Amino acid sequence: MSKINISKWDVEDNQFWEKEGKKVATKNLWISIPALLLAFSVWLMWGMIIVQMKKLGFTLGLPHATAEDLKTINELLWVLPAIAGLSGATLRIPNSFLIAIGGGRNVIFFTTSLLLIPALGAGIALQNVNTPFIVFAILAAASGFGGGNFASSMSNISYFFPKRVQGTSLGLNAGLGNLGVSVMQFLIPLVIAGAVFGGMAGAGLPLAEVDGTKSVGTLVFIQNAGLIWVPLLIISVVAAFFGMNNLKSATPKLGNYVSEFSKIALLGLFGAVAAGTGAYLLIGCQVNMWIVLPVTVLFTVLLMKFLSPGELKENLNRQFSIFKSKHNWVMTIIYTMTFGSFIGYSASFPKLIQDVFGYLPDGAVNPAAPNPMTWAFLGPMVGALIRPVGGWLSDKVHSGSKVTTWSTVVQVAAALGVAFFIVKAKSIGSPETYWWPFFGLFMILFIATGVGNGSTFRSIPYIFNKEQAGPVLGWTSAIAAYGAFIIPKVFGQQIKAGHAEYALYGFALYYVVCLILNWYYYDRKNSEIKC
Repeated sequence: MSKINISKWDVEDNQFWEKEGKKVATKNLWISIPALLLAFSVWLMWGMIIVQMKKLGFTLGLPHATAEDLKTINELLWVLPAIAGLSGATLRIPNSFLIAIGGGRNVIFFTTSLLLIPALGAGIALQNVNTPFIVFAILAAASGFGGGNFASSMSNISYFFPKRVQGTSLGLNAGLGNLGVSVMQFLIPLVIAGAVFGGMAGAGLPLAEVDGTKSVGTLVFIQNAGLIWVPLLIISVVAAFFGMNNLKSATPKLGNYVSEFSKIALLGLFGAVAAGTGAYLLIGCQVNMWIVLPVTVLFTVLLMKFLSPGELKENLNRQFSIFKSKHNWVMTIIYTMTFGSFIGYSASFPKLIQDVFGYLPDGAVNPAAPNPMTWAFLGPMVGALIRPVGGWLSDKVHSGSKVTTWSTVVQVAAALGVAFFIVKAKSIGSPETYWWPFFGLFMILFIATGVGNGSTFRSIPYIFNKEQAGPVLGWTSAIAAYGAFIIPKVFGQQIKAGHAEYALYGFALYYVVCLILNWYYYDRKNSEIKC
């Protein structure tokens, strides 16, 4: 089974699985995981980068002269991770359907290669504090390639493993892949502290604002936040090209590389055009995000449906049958509660820490504030590491829906608890007093999203047949990824209004709706599907 394109693949046959399938599936999984880890790192890196951009005095091309200018710059900094979130979520829509038309190995190789664009671009743009906002907006949108990769990666791995271990295998791919957020939040503070790449990567920038133990004027090599991923991406791209496989059971028409890569590029282009349109509506036209989101989703699907050439259109129409199933829409809502919350909180956590605890009620910098660069990586880390446990636990109790129920209850309680301590922190002159309960409850919130996400991986293959499960996994993850767009935007708006806790009240209400849907359709005694 050393050939790239594998014809025979029947992993539900125990003999085939033990003799041949398990080895090949495991190899593809362990190449897929680091590629996905790097994809998440590049996609979500703006959440960490903007924290340093503010301290380094980036102007985004604005005068930076008045208090109002500073407020505008701060708001625009919040927009960057939101753009990356919008782009990544939108690109997941075409990625949901790529495996069936391009082959797993081909798709992972191609989409991972695209991540070199934002990584290199950020390394160049971050060397100048006066780089215009539009440049960073384009690079943030390009980082969305990393967000899109999740849908194709999960769809691909679902074909390699038998149904009985889907919760564990998909949980490992997603959980360890999502660990890229935490790896990124841990690694960036280390690499920007010195000239890791020597003089070839440019000079450091002096701090314009005190940062914990660092003084004004301390050099920060913020460009390394992008450049550090370049050599790692090259290794991953080579591994995917030479080590992964395409399955003919997943992609029936294999064998023509020009055709396969052309189809992958075309659908990726549709996603990029739709994401760019959405970003323009959001920034250039100042359209409300609740309008931008559905318009962007619909525009992406319409581009794919009507502009795809004949053979590709036929393939997509078969996969689009998932839209006729009510369970696709129910699971989309539930999955968004888990992964959407995880990825949105991951993108928001560093800046939220800075805005809640970094400033006193009079607007002065809080000298006793916790350093976001020290703590932020822990949330995504625990959320990612616990995700395979959610899948494994669901396999063990033979029910993903039961695990989803209990994790949702915890999400509701934790979100309300975090909101309570945000209110407490902003009401006194020493907000750091409430840091530990805030932090502890946020860790519980991350854990609950991870467990719930792992449990949904187990549910989907039991609700849908093999042909639909892959596209459904991709589609639900695509819509859920808009959490990386919505949550930073909501936090940014509510922080500007002085009520960050209102965002969490809204999220908790949404979780209650999901709790009811999960119970009614899958977890009550007489539900039509047990999963």
